[in-house]
Amino acid sequence: MYVQYIECKITLNAYLKELVASPVRSLADVIAFNNKHQKLEKIKEYGQDRFLAAEATNGFGKTEKRALLNLARWTRNGLVKLVTEKKLDAVVSPYASLSRVLAIGGAPGLIVPAGYENNGEPAGICFGGLRGSEPKLIEIAYAFEQATKIRKPPSFKGFKF
Repeated sequence: MYVQYIECKITLNAYLKELVASPVRSLADVIAFNNKHQKLEKIKEYGQDRFLAAEATNGFGKTEKRALLNLARWTRNGLVKLVTEKKLDAVVSPYASLSRVLAIGGAPGLIVPAGYENNGEPAGICFGGLRGSEPKLIEIAYAFEQATKIRKPPSFKGFKF
């Protein structure tokens, strides 16, 4: 998880620095903005623990670099090998269980409604693929949604805006 925080800080800072017009230019600015606008940003409900953890990082050391090399190896020997050898357009899993595997290798994934739990909460299906397969994943997910017609508009009963 620590590597994720380092990457978050580095990539978010690079992205924000390049924005043409933005009140925030770094992760530290985002945290300060959230603190200044706590009610608007719903800090009590959601917090910003992950942003704070990311901001506390100091970049990549030997341990983090070794972890990244392991993640890259797992991706090559797992997802990439499976999709390539089996000539798959996508891999599929219930819920979001596949999303962590995809995230390890920076692979795209898409979750769409696939049904509902006994308590009425939506349950999803995750479509994932290799880098660059986003158009195919969107096509597959859209076809699934059209074929199943599972999605229901959300109910905002009791929800306060």
